[in-house]
Amino acid sequence: MNMKKTFIALFACLALGFSGITTASADNDRPIAAENLPANVQTFIKSHFPEAKVAYAKAEYDDARKSYEVVLTNCVKLEFNRKGEWKKVDCQRSPVPQEIVPVQIAAKVQELFPGMDIKSIDRDRRDYEVELSNGLDLKFNLNYQLLEIDD
Repeated sequence: MNMKKTFIALFACLALGFSGITTASADNDRPIAAENLPANVQTFIKSHFPEAKVAYAKAEYDDARKSYEVVLTNCVKLEFNRKGEWKKVDCQRSPVPQEIVPVQIAAKVQELFPGMDIKSIDRDRRDYEVELSNGLDLKFNLNYQLLEIDD
């Protein structure tokens, strides 16, 4: 019986400790006014989503790296790196604007999946990932070669 109480106490301490860690990492996110976003982020939004307004924006600090997350009134979610360059454009209710998608990726999508829209595009230092309206995820390298198709 004593062992059971010890186990329960240990579990409670671990649970409280992990919730504190989660809370501490959540403190790294700070809401930010739309007019305080970097100029190139504001320009990107005005250029590609002129009909939408910023519903919510935050600056995220992770390992001394700053990034930005923006949600627009048309439900588009955008992520930008510290330089204000787009990392992710998620347009679940509409296609990603054509001028955002590299021409080679758009051509390969239309070749393999004619009529499908790109709903989301994500880029990093290694690759591009796109999500199509049929639910497929495609991964391309930085030379726009198709690497993987996942459902």
